[in-house]
Amino acid sequence: MKILLTAFDPFGGEPVNPAQEAVEAVKDNIAGAEIVKCIVPTVFYKSIDTVYAAMKKENPDVVLCIGQAGGRIGMTPERVAINLNEARIPDNEGNQPLDTPIFEDGKNAYFTMLPVKAMVAKMMEKGIPASLSYTAGSYVCNHLMYGVLYHIEKEFPNTKGGFMHVPFLHQQVMDKKNTPSLSKDDIVKGIEASIEAIVENEKDVKAVAGELD
Repeated sequence: MKILLTAFDPFGGEPVNPAQEAVEAVKDNIAGAEIVKCIVPTVFYKSIDTVYAAMKKENPDVVLCIGQAGGRIGMTPERVAINLNEARIPDNEGNQPLDTPIFEDGKNAYFTMLPVKAMVAKMMEKGIPASLSYTAGSYVCNHLMYGVLYHIEKEFPNTKGGFMHVPFLHQQVMDKKNTPSLSKDDIVKGIEASIEAIVENEKDVKAVAGELD
């Protein structure tokens, strides 16, 4: 199995992105799967184009994209991406699309193809805080997740794709009172555990993971 593992570069004035820091430290082989890494610009459409080019080059079995969600308590695999660009802040090239579709001919939403409940369970088993998320937001993270799943539907029938958010690093919250964070080592451990779950579970496990609000 070959897994394309992607991560965004720093954005929003942050000096680092925990996704990039962790992905660069992830092992190159996990549970027998070859890990190919790709650092992605936090830029609308250029992010999709970058990963799409990597998909064409590598023809991976799985695409797992990683992004920062500052303020979240733990690792959060995403369940769904929506066909909407709604940027609260400009991206790294100053683009700030509002209320526009990502692809005019795309579905309203795409659900992840990864065993996200199994990923959460594996991370929790290894002592990493994790939960399932039902919103990837409307910024470049959702944009990329949607774009990957769009291209899989159109062109890569044997590939699975999905996205996981990670919290701030400890060093990022020194001036952010009462903001949760994880160490780089724990984020790496969580990503590697998620990859183990992907390798081990062709289909997701049955488990309660809903939300009340």
